[in-house]
Amino acid sequence: MSEHHKTMTFTLIVWRQKGPNDPGKFETYTANNITEHHSFLEMLDCVNEDLIKSGREPIVFDHDCREGICGMCSQVINGMPHGGEKRTTVCQLHMRTFKDGDTIYVEPWRARAFPVIKDLVVDRSALDKVVQAGAYISCHTGGVPDGNAILVPKGAADEAMDAAECIGCGACVAGCPNGAAMLFTGAKVSQYAVIPQGRAEASRRVKSLVTAMQECNFGNCSNHYECQASCPKGIDVKFIARMNREFIKAQFA
Repeated sequence: MSEHHKTMTFTLIVWRQKGPNDPGKFETYTANNITEHHSFLEMLDCVNEDLIKSGREPIVFDHDCREGICGMCSQVINGMPHGGEKRTTVCQLHMRTFKDGDTIYVEPWRARAFPVIKDLVVDRSALDKVVQAGAYISCHTGGVPDGNAILVPKGAADEAMDAAECIGCGACVAGCPNGAAMLFTGAKVSQYAVIPQGRAEASRRVKSLVTAMQECNFGNCSNHYECQASCPKGIDVKFIARMNREFIKAQFA
């Protein structure tokens, strides 16, 4: 067999848990006949096919787009959310980043706000509750022509788009030792705070989002910066600082 088509074998130490109220444990599996072109999720597909053929229950994990867009492929791989490759989701992580014979640990997001549903799937609806608290523009800002007529400085537009790049996967929460959602919430606050269309509700928005974040049992930021390091979209911690400034200003609005 040529080097190009060489297959690899991996030992997987995978977290298995039947439900949120059940005790979980690590179980060991072997991934056979894996090529460097397999994505991490495709490798898990192969393992699950073998498990199903042998009459065992497959490993449950989340996925959707498999294009690095949705962020549903939330897994902690060898202790790092999404596997630790810079700006890479699990579905875009390829097995060529590992070595033949490697032992790989696979776990779900670990955070109080994200209870395990089953195996590698967690309930991330707490992030939705933060968005529902006001991460949108609800007031009338005119029609499309009016929107085009409102001049937005390029710097503000660029910053808003950088914040809007957040896909809400929760890697920042999983990477944070405090289980904080400050980077996620900061991005949602900032993407509207820097543009004129979002200023009318800025004070209400930031207070509502911070309150929702606290009510959902997320922790607080203590400047570890693990959130930024874990983020597959490279969201900058500067948005946490902007959220803090917006929150302080809102107290006097």
